[in-house]
Formats: sequence, structure tokens, C-alpha cells
Amino acid sequence: MPQGLSPGSYPVGPGGRPDVPPGLLRRSRSALAWLSMTVLGLGTVLLVILLVLTGGPTALLLTSALAALSFPVLIMICFWLDRYEPEPARYRIAALSWGGVVAVAVSLVAEQALFALPGTDTFVETAIIAPVVEEFGKGLFLVFVLLLRRYQMHGILDGIVYAALVGIGFAFVEDVAYYLSALDEGALSTTVFLRGVMGPFAHPLFTSATGIGIGIAATTRRPGLRWTAPLIGYSVAVFLHAIWNGSAFWGGRGFFLAYLGIMLPLLIVVLALAMWARFREGRMLTAALGDIAQFGWIQPYEVRWIARLSDRISARAYAKRIGGKPALRVLQAYQQTLIEIAFLHWRAVHGTPPRDINQRMTRLLQYAARLRPYVLLPSADGPPGPSMATWRPPQLPPPVGQPGPPRVW
Repeated sequence: MPQGLSPGSYPVGPGGRPDVPPGLLRRSRSALAWLSMTVLGLGTVLLVILLVLTGGPTALLLTSALAALSFPVLIMICFWLDRYEPEPARYRIAALSWGGVVAVAVSLVAEQALFALPGTDTFVETAIIAPVVEEFGKGLFLVFVLLLRRYQMHGILDGIVYAALVGIGFAFVEDVAYYLSALDEGALSTTVFLRGVMGPFAHPLFTSATGIGIGIAATTRRPGLRWTAPLIGYSVAVFLHAIWNGSAFWGGRGFFLAYLGIMLPLLIVVLALAMWARFREGRMLTAALGDIAQFGWIQPYEVRWIARLSDRISARAYAKRIGGKPALRVLQAYQQTLIEIAFLHWRAVHGTPPRDINQRMTRLLQYAARLRPYVLLPSADGPPGPSMATWRPPQLPPPVGQPGPPRVW
């Protein structure tokens, strides 16, 4: 028996590997998920057709490749920031797709209508209308996440990550359009340098202001701040976008002043804020998992394999080596489930629980109990305790500062 396994606690199949039941890791998609995938898929097809008609397939392939070079590093930074409580892959893809499809479509339609208003000129269109419309289109994704999937928005860091991914998707499609135009005008190299080398972070930076506001609204206890924080964040996003677009009318000196004096310092500020929030998430996760272990929901030795990033990776390598890909997938699902439980517990303790916390907490704990018999973990401070296969919903201590009987989530 491999080290760290408790005889009789892990159902095994041929070869001594976990006999994971089919369907244990399969989760059904909601009607909203299917609708979102359909809309985004159709929008992507229409957008590609429009771009092909604009520049032709060869030019589209060239400009798409050039635009794609600018964003892998930014996406990797987003994923690195999001490692403690990683957002589901489908939400990350949805954020990128929203920015590249829905936000672009909303901006295209609204800008064409507003540009036709009397009294508009190039400056008004570029420095006022475009920022207002484009930040609105990008920010809608964050609003929908807050309203429809609020449990996926745990704070400022999630707001920044989602906003940056939406901005990256938007910037990619916008860059393709600009590169197609520059290719016809013979200015492709200059445009690629200005947009792809100097300013690929611009749209993610603008929209991150909205994301910060949404993240605050998702976690604050103050009702007034829940409404004002997103509005302030959106206003800041529009203001930054307006400065960036307006600097093009101030000549080279004005552009570099805005770039070096405003945008780069703000980028550093946002990154610093995100890293602080990431560090705080790590401490919060460790503390919440410690509480969960005290409740008896998990064994104390399991905390390190979920809370510490390096140990989380080591545990996955161990599970894959001992049990193959099925064991790896089970452990990943188990870790993610306990992370969600920890964040939900933290919100309850700090007075910002969702309305359906009872149902969600019970559902998550039951799913963790179903996974636990098939989880392979390295040993730590002794062998694993009893299997969670016989788990029953535990009782929680009373709310902080309030005596009385245990509270049910």
C-alpha cells in the first residue's frame, strides 16, 4: 500500500488504482451556461465572417497572429494572480469571449449610433463616446457575474482578474481591426509597436477599475457602497480610457506624458493591489481551512495540501503518480471544492453570506464527501483519518459574538 493511504478507505480497481465511479466528476451545465455558449459561439462566427469580408482571409490570419503575440504574458499574469482560488475555466473563457465578442458588438452598434449625433467631431467620438461605450460593454460582464453568479466573485482580486480577461479579449479583436486598417495604409509596423508592444495592457487596466468596484460591492457590508463602488469604478475606467484616447490628439509629447506619467504608474498600482489581495487570499484560505478542520469536516493534515500552492502541486503530482489521471482529476475536484467551502465559510463569518448559503454549503460538503474516498494524498503527521464516505452535515458554532445554539449554514 503506498505511503499515506489508509487500508480500506480507498476503493480500488485493477492495478490498485482508485476505482472512480463514472459520472462522479461530471457536472451538468445550466441553461444559462448553454445559452451563453450558444450566443458567444454564434457571435464569434459572425465576427470572423465580418473580419474576413473586411480584409480577406490571408490578411486576417496575419493580423490575428500579430495581435495574439501581445497577450499570452498578460493572461499568464492573470492566472498566476488567481492561483489560490482559481476561477473555473469556463468563466475565464467566458470573460475573454465576452470582451472579444459581446463587448465589441455592443461598442460597434452604440458608437455608430452616437457618432451620427449632431455636434460630434473626431475628438468627441474618440475621447468621450468611445470610452463611455466600450467600458460599459466590457463592464456588463462583471455586472452579470455579480448578479447571476455572485458566488464566483470573492473580492477585489476576482474583479481585477475577470476585468483584465475581458479587456484582453476586447483588445485582441480591436487590435486585429486596427492592424487590418494599418495594413492597407502601409503603417502596420508602427501600429503593431504602439498597440502591441507599448499598450497591450491598456484595456485590461481601464476595465480593472470597474472590476475593483465590483469586487468591493461583492464583499462589503455597507449597502451604500454596494451601489457606489461599481459606479465609481466604471467612472474611473472611463476617465482613464478618455485620457489614453485623448492623448493621441496632444502629439507625441502628450502621448508619452500620459503613458509614462499616468498609465505605467497606475499599472504598477493595480498590480501591487492585486498581489496584496493575492497574499491576503492565501492567509484567508489557510485560516478558513483551519476552521473547517476544527469543525471535523476535514482532517487537519489535509489543510497544507489545499492552502499552500507548492504543496497543492506536489499533492497532485503524487496523486497522478500513484493513481494516474483519474486520481489527479479527483484530487483537483476535491481541492477546488474545499476551496469553495473555505471561501463560503469566510463570507459567513464576516457577515456577507449569500442568501442560499445553507443549500450551497450542504451541496459542497456532500460533494466533498463523495469525492473523499477516492482522494490520494501524501501523508503528513500520520496517516489519514476516517473516510468522509459516512459524512453527515455537521453543526456550526453560533455566529461570532452571539451566544446560542449552533447555526446551520
